[in-house]
Amino acid sequence: MSKYKLFILLVFYITLSNAQGPPITTQTPVMLGLEGSGIRTFGKFISKENATIYVQPIIIPYNISSKFQIGGIFPFKFINPKGTNAVTGFSDLALFAKYQLYKKDGKAKTFRILANLKQTFPTGKSSSMPAIGLGLSQTYIGLILGKITSAIGIYSDFGYTITNKGATDNFSYNFSVGIPLLPQQYPQKQINSFLEFNGNYLFDSRIHTLFISPGLQFIPGRRILFETSLQIPVLQQNININKTNYMLLIGTRFLIN
Repeated sequence: MSKYKLFILLVFYITLSNAQGPPITTQTPVMLGLEGSGIRTFGKFISKENATIYVQPIIIPYNISSKFQIGGIFPFKFINPKGTNAVTGFSDLALFAKYQLYKKDGKAKTFRILANLKQTFPTGKSSSMPAIGLGLSQTYIGLILGKITSAIGIYSDFGYTITNKGATDNFSYNFSVGIPLLPQQYPQKQINSFLEFNGNYLFDSRIHTLFISPGLQFIPGRRILFETSLQIPVLQQNININKTNYMLLIGTRFLIN
């Protein structure tokens, strides 16, 4: 089956599907609540032509107020290239901040816009072969948007990443549609389906990648959820070697308070 036929089938599936959870590979505009904190972690398996990569980030957000959130991303990476030894270790640490610029609530619906700032530090080992970290400082500036009802959630985020040491800057964009598969109920129990798109464009090398990412999310209660997503490449422009075959994500989120 071609990628384009698969794309049409996935769109058909998502439009037929009937408590909204956060999107899986796109940023969410919903804060955790006043003085809220939580933990998100997932394993991402990346299959490439010349290597397999496993990434395990731990993401810890904390709300300073109902409009302002800070947090950290602590990633561990395992790289197994073909024909040489595997390398594992702590990768590049990132700190982020989100601020709510606009919110309009209605009956069983909300629309929100957030500013998003993230700073990535070159903490991962870059002298190894292959390198665990990029060896670069990166500053990301972006926006997060979302329109959410009890029947559907539409999300997007996009932003510009500034790099140092003469490395190319890049523009990234993500889009998500989420639809609950079960009727609203209490105590909360929900299965959400997602269809997401994840794109990135490197300016100097003019490399453009785009993935389609169908996913499922199970929410058994108010404080925890489980999720999975399969990212399939539909565009890998100007990449001549070591293209990505697919990426598989399996993870969980836990609300502390």
